[in-house]
Amino acid sequence: MVRTHKTVQEPEPIILNELNIRAVDRGRKDILTWRGALISAESIYYPNRSRLYDLYEDVILDGHLSGVIAKRIEAVLNKELCFDNGSSKDPVMDELIQSAAFREIMRTIMETRLWGISGIEFIPGGQLDYELIPRKHIKPELGVIAFEQSGTDGIPYTQLANVWVMGDEKDLGLLLKCAPYCLYKRGGLSDWAQYIELFGQPVRVIKYDSYDEQTKLELKKILDESGSSLSMMIPRQADFEIKDGKQTNCDGNLQLSFIKALNEEISITILGNTETTTSSYSTGYAQSKVHLEQQYEITRSDLIYTAAMLNSHKFRSILRGYGYPISNGRFTFSKDMDVDYLKTRIAIDKEIAQQVPIPEDYWFDTYGILKK
Repeated sequence: MVRTHKTVQEPEPIILNELNIRAVDRGRKDILTWRGALISAESIYYPNRSRLYDLYEDVILDGHLSGVIAKRIEAVLNKELCFDNGSSKDPVMDELIQSAAFREIMRTIMETRLWGISGIEFIPGGQLDYELIPRKHIKPELGVIAFEQSGTDGIPYTQLANVWVMGDEKDLGLLLKCAPYCLYKRGGLSDWAQYIELFGQPVRVIKYDSYDEQTKLELKKILDESGSSLSMMIPRQADFEIKDGKQTNCDGNLQLSFIKALNEEISITILGNTETTTSSYSTGYAQSKVHLEQQYEITRSDLIYTAAMLNSHKFRSILRGYGYPISNGRFTFSKDMDVDYLKTRIAIDKEIAQQVPIPEDYWFDTYGILKK
């Protein structure tokens, strides 16, 4: 089917051009920052997410967090998606699904689960084109896109045909739970770096007679010219002792175990498990398999959510405005072919089939068999 050339009706000038975009706040952040931003976002009368989203932009730079987020999102993006119109494949829709723009729309849908809300402004024209609306400017409680990130005056978006805002007005996203772990982890890494700086090299202690100034000057010159490791000069008559804490933390394992625990909490929050990302001392095949099944459940939930958003009335209306033939079809993901699960399933199905008749369509749908 050939795509008809329609355009999204242009109700107003492009919204993004009317917003006063502010740079992300990259100042120092701690747990008090997180708590204050949360209180501001949850305010009954003047809710404002700008401080919280500045914090999200900061903590998302954490390597472990960004890795598990990518793992969860890519599990959906790499799943085979098709447009089912009940007949043969439509090359126009296949081209749309395989386009970079459509893939980024799917990514934005998934990011809604992390941030709580997302907004897309579709640009009128002959081809699918859009701009992401800065989340700090979206005020879901008021149904407006604010000109200022901390203001309330703006453009109502609920009736705009080319603006798609996703998410619940009370949802602050999974990053809300991850942010404290990332902040604590940042402090733990700083403590670990300080520990390495202090005790990663041997301490040089030189003693001299307090009355011998000439020897003191010569020894200082030797220390200055012999490297940058920690060195100390004390009078021989002084009583000196280093309290380095090595009896309880001789190798820095305290900081390492703390950071590992925080990474595990982040993995559980995003993926629902730890063993599919990192391994533990007690890990085994059975434990890893259980964790993998838990992640499959989250991925299945993400697939259902993404498909529901793609098939929503709003998005279908937008695609229809661009001339795509979507009236009699739906976006669907391919069946998840978990071989171990299917082996168990088919054994049960065979037993049931001996007792009660099973419709033919059940076998095709359950096991992903194509009808001729």
